[in-house]
Amino acid sequence: MIAIIDYKAGNLTSVARAVNHLGFACVVTHDIPAIRRSQRIIFPGVGAAGAAMSSLKQLGLDEVLAEQTAAGKPILGICIGSQVIMHHSEENDTRCLGLVAGRVAAFPVGLRDENGRSLKIPHMGWNRIRIRSEHFFLSGIRPEDEFYFVHSYYPVPDDPAAVLATSEYGLSFASVIGRGHLVATQFHLEKSGRPGLRMLKNFCTWNPSSPE
Repeated sequence: MIAIIDYKAGNLTSVARAVNHLGFACVVTHDIPAIRRSQRIIFPGVGAAGAAMSSLKQLGLDEVLAEQTAAGKPILGICIGSQVIMHHSEENDTRCLGLVAGRVAAFPVGLRDENGRSLKIPHMGWNRIRIRSEHFFLSGIRPEDEFYFVHSYYPVPDDPAAVLATSEYGLSFASVIGRGHLVATQFHLEKSGRPGLRMLKNFCTWNPSSPE
């Protein structure tokens, strides 16, 4: 069973639907014993870092996520879930979970593309990723595949080796993170068509204890 963490951050039904479509059992829950019993955890969400962390703390989910990380359970963060795994976010000046060393930065004002055209914030729409490090989670992903983004902030891991893939939006930013048994995407896997489903399936079948 896969536990999809419910911490009032929205977008959970579409993630559960995608997991079920792939043939895997899941439950949307904030019940701590159920999360502990699960075989793996998906940590999705939309919204602001401050509100996300407030909900996680109120429900005791910050502690159980730290506990399950220490236990070595496979965990997938999606969108805001790829940000609050860091130590600190510039959004709401928020202290986050600290599961991966690093910070969350805001896209600066005045971003321009390679042709000098002004870019809007938030970064919203389809974009490609550039794989920086081979990983089972990225198996079958092609250079031309595109993924759906909606965000004004992005994760900055302290260790460059934690960056599995980057994307370009006026600057290069980490769009896929991996550290041990934890992986995370800044984009929405569940809204990214076949490439997103492929990556989600990879997570659902991934054994972090096996050699890559």
